[in-house]
Amino acid sequence: MSKNAIIIGGGIGGLAAAIGLRRAGFAVEIFERSPELKEVGSGISLWRNALVALDRLGVLDVAKSRGVAGQKGGFRTPDGKMLLEMKAGAHGDTTAEGIILLLHRAELLSLLLDAVGRDTVTVGTRCVGIDQTERGVTARFENGREVSGDLLIGADGLRSVVRESLFGPAKPNYAGYTTWRAIVPFDISRLSPGETWGRGKRFGQWGMANDRAYWYATQTASEGQGDPPHGRKQGLLDLFRCWHPPVEDLIEATDESAILHNDVYDRPALSRWSVGHASLLGDAAHPMTPDMGQGACQAIEDAVILADCLQANSDIPQALRDYEVRRIPRTSRVVRESRRAAWIAQWSNPLACRFRAALLRSHYVAREQAKQMAWMITPQV
Repeated sequence: MSKNAIIIGGGIGGLAAAIGLRRAGFAVEIFERSPELKEVGSGISLWRNALVALDRLGVLDVAKSRGVAGQKGGFRTPDGKMLLEMKAGAHGDTTAEGIILLLHRAELLSLLLDAVGRDTVTVGTRCVGIDQTERGVTARFENGREVSGDLLIGADGLRSVVRESLFGPAKPNYAGYTTWRAIVPFDISRLSPGETWGRGKRFGQWGMANDRAYWYATQTASEGQGDPPHGRKQGLLDLFRCWHPPVEDLIEATDESAILHNDVYDRPALSRWSVGHASLLGDAAHPMTPDMGQGACQAIEDAVILADCLQANSDIPQALRDYEVRRIPRTSRVVRESRRAAWIAQWSNPLACRFRAALLRSHYVAREQAKQMAWMITPQV
């Protein structure tokens, strides 16, 4: 007799978890609070660790058919000079094609949804709390519905209701900067893939399939500061005036309505994710800043290892403890490294920025960056 799993949250992590749990023999139900399943209009980088995990879930070939692989990027100055090429170290497959795949977040969500089955997801259903006994767990929803199962996974994001139910309320940490993102039709041969670092601001650009570019911009700012009074697009053009091509052209080519704006947050690492028959996954467990490009990658890794642990041990509480023991040290380090990278990248003091540029040009930093990247993208599944 199969066991029943309840997943709260129908994003990338929740859908990946559902695929893995089905393969481990669970009957799965997903509950999403939004009225429809959709992702924001931005790109997502899937590094080698996530690609191997997607292969374990049986969806890598579909993902490759929808994405762009093999882009080599780097860190640049606002006038376009290269500071440091992005490298992944000397272990395993270090060709760009084996390291990173970039695709639209909505396209990744869609292929995961196709794999798990759209009838598995109930939308417009907000979880308000959970209750447990020694034998199972019950999710309570805003509409009065209650659903019971053998296992519950909270994959409900930065402000997770499941996390709060298990460990109490706590505010997320503001990372000190805000970000704008967009996808725009563009000649990707004109791009300079990677990030450009200025004083307290950055601009990133990557090519996508079907002649589209994904770009993002950051600025050190007070929490909740909002957009400039003269508009989001014009404010960005003013902020990045005279930066190397095609920065201004990318902004100019984007409709104002297509530019997303969000403050950036993370949370300190938890010492445990699981209580009884319930646990956390993805941003609900370890929200991180996007500076290492590992948010979705780590969520997909979580999904595969969660399924492995539950398949190896029929005692669900013990399997969940095994899962968190395998995942917490790694994800905690990625959270810390992402926050550290954000802090350095957002420096605004002129002397600090000159020092940063000198460091990035040094052979020592290049070697350390390669080692760090190699560790981070080495498959863990």
